[in-house]
Amino acid sequence: MSKIVTIERFILDYQPDYARGEFTNLLYDIALAAKIIAHKTNRAGLVDILGRAGATNIQGEQQQKLDVFADDIIFRICDHTGRLCAMASEERDDFIQIPEQYKKGSYVLVYDPLDGSSNIDVNVSIGTIFGIYRCVDWDLRGRIEDVLQPGRKLVAAGYVLYGSSTMLVYTTGQGVNGFTLDPELGEFLLSHENMRLPDSPAYYSVNHAYYKKWSPGAQRYLRWLQGSEGNTGKPLSSRYIGSLVADFHRNLLRGGIFCYPAEINKPDGKIRLLYEAGPLAFLAEQAGGLASNGCGAIMDIQPTDLHQRTPLYIGNRSLVHQAERFLQEEEAVSDFVATG
Repeated sequence: MSKIVTIERFILDYQPDYARGEFTNLLYDIALAAKIIAHKTNRAGLVDILGRAGATNIQGEQQQKLDVFADDIIFRICDHTGRLCAMASEERDDFIQIPEQYKKGSYVLVYDPLDGSSNIDVNVSIGTIFGIYRCVDWDLRGRIEDVLQPGRKLVAAGYVLYGSSTMLVYTTGQGVNGFTLDPELGEFLLSHENMRLPDSPAYYSVNHAYYKKWSPGAQRYLRWLQGSEGNTGKPLSSRYIGSLVADFHRNLLRGGIFCYPAEINKPDGKIRLLYEAGPLAFLAEQAGGLASNGCGAIMDIQPTDLHQRTPLYIGNRSLVHQAERFLQEEEAVSDFVATG
């Protein structure tokens, strides 16, 4: 790259036509929150921030101390700026209304403050996922309807990966671009321009431990990825971190698919539609890929609950379409048996 481009400069130069400063500054607010979280994450082994906070979130999961910190930082940076009409966090039971003393804004922020938090104590990459919508009705202050919007209505989405370096990757519907935090400058610099999923995928990411809990169609698909079930191509290599952001990021750079199928006792899967699947689906489509629940595009699902879950197949289009074929063939057989 011939010149240094900061994320602030990039946002200003490539802001969408509808941006009037409010949207641009909201993106920079998220970048600021990412810097603060990255600083704490990098020092997590040196200060009293590792381990459980003693509370349980709406998902029934133990909250990690860094989860709580990240959630609070994003809220406190964004609640008073006049850019948002509402927020929703994976860590909170209800959606977040902007305090009455602050001006109502035009946008809605949904976020998973710290994805993969079970990896915190073992120094494995974790991340933040976010999505931005426009408010549904400007005349109203902020309602659940503003938050429960399908991915097709996202105006921006992205993630921050806290690993050997800190990266912020986002899209506003004009391609996907990645920025790496320079710790000496304290600034995100453009490092990955116009990111696209490679045509020749390399990896699949799935937790094999749950194989016996999957449907026959999902099991067939896994075997297909490994080179059987009629797959005449090269088998993909298995890579699974257990941090959705990290697995998605690797596959975005190298090509591949992340799968979290439905299970016998979890027919709706595990991945959160609003905070994880939706924003990453927007990124995937902008990078030439696709995200599906096995029946159709994640982007087209209308959320009905703040903490709604979904099965997820996300990555190269050809791989996602193949997953849909196996799952739909299984459904067709089940319907035939049921009516036969």
